[in-house]
Amino acid sequence: MTLLGKMVSAVSVIPTLLGFNISTLSVEPPSVTSPLDLKVKNIDGSEVDLATYKGKVVMIVNVASKCGLTPQYTALESIYEKYKDKGFVVLGFPENNFMGQEPGSDPEIKMFCSTKYNVSFPMFSKISVKGDDIAPLYAWLTSSKTNPGFDGDIEWNFGKFLIGPDGKVINRFHPKVKPDSDEVVSAIEKALTAKDKASAK
Repeated sequence: MTLLGKMVSAVSVIPTLLGFNISTLSVEPPSVTSPLDLKVKNIDGSEVDLATYKGKVVMIVNVASKCGLTPQYTALESIYEKYKDKGFVVLGFPENNFMGQEPGSDPEIKMFCSTKYNVSFPMFSKISVKGDDIAPLYAWLTSSKTNPGFDGDIEWNFGKFLIGPDGKVINRFHPKVKPDSDEVVSAIEKALTAKDKASAK
């Protein structure tokens, strides 16, 4: 074996000796206690501190414009309008991780959402929700280190995380579960009731 070959062989063995495989290294989640401790860009490019939403019941959703589930925008807007005055907010995060179903730029996505679905809830700049370029927010949401019980890869567009007023994740809903389903609405109302009781003390 040539000297170069021996060096390559030695380097390839090191990860195995250390107990991990380079190809399966995951992105480390941010070391914060809540996803609302992070800062992100909104769809207009301005930085937003998600801590401004603490004290509310928050639903974080990864969205796409050319998906079979895109009509869920209607239900998302509906529950936002119904409960926003009670302390509920939907935060939409466009992503293009699934079959190229969100190819547009931020301005194009904003135009689509406002004209097609009359979206008025906060929308954010397009990010990645899985893979090597995963955004810090989704690295936190999907990691067992930071979000045990609700962790795991995002399955598809329109996955939903429900966060309580204290900034802790309290529910996760599969993409196919409609935002206005009894299951989701019940969880929202329960969280809002708990919020009201806590603020009344």
